[in-house]
Amino acid sequence: MHSPSSRDAKLVLRGGHRYRSPERMAAGAKERRAYLAIKRMLDMTAAAIGLVLLAPLLLLVALLIKLEDPRGAVFFSQTRIGKDGLPFRMFKFRSMVHNAEELLQELLARNEIEGAMFKMKDDPRITRIGKFIRKTSIDELPQLLNVLRGEMSLVGPRPPLPREVAEYTAHDRQRLAVVPGCTGLWQVSGRNELSFAEMVELDLHYIRRRNTRFDLLILLRTVKVLAGARDAF
Repeated sequence: MHSPSSRDAKLVLRGGHRYRSPERMAAGAKERRAYLAIKRMLDMTAAAIGLVLLAPLLLLVALLIKLEDPRGAVFFSQTRIGKDGLPFRMFKFRSMVHNAEELLQELLARNEIEGAMFKMKDDPRITRIGKFIRKTSIDELPQLLNVLRGEMSLVGPRPPLPREVAEYTAHDRQRLAVVPGCTGLWQVSGRNELSFAEMVELDLHYIRRRNTRFDLLILLRTVKVLAGARDAF
């Protein structure tokens, strides 16, 4: 009878699925903890440095937003769903008129993306300064505060709205298994040219593959995408 090798003894197929020995599972868990610790350290360092270096730009944008629409606030906070389905308040620069949420119901029928997400290229609620900061993604910079607070990471699936999560299938909900990010794999792989289903698959691919090198690669590709700013709306 064939005597299994040591490698066969540690990695065998059970029911058509590859089985990992307790030793390999423990090693994998240790690697995952190390990755998460490094990820958190990089998040906090980059977010803190970014807020300091970008302070003049942030103040200028805040002034322009207030000058164009004095009735509205400079920042826009919105409930989003984070890791394990827990809600949190996500910060952005306000890029729409002050009553944008009230006008949303009238525009839902004109959604340009299939699935549990709303996107509209020529959204009439967007202000003049809002168009610029959206195109350049400057409106997302206040999310560095969410990163410092641990509610978001630099890289991860984008945090969805509660109404979007209400439409999720069990498959879609898998993207809530990790801390959401400021940028992610689908943002550097086509952005708004992708369908919702394609976005979910890219997020799940990231979750399965994620490591420090992959995160850094996505950040570098994000810089390249923002330089072109082709799909930011």
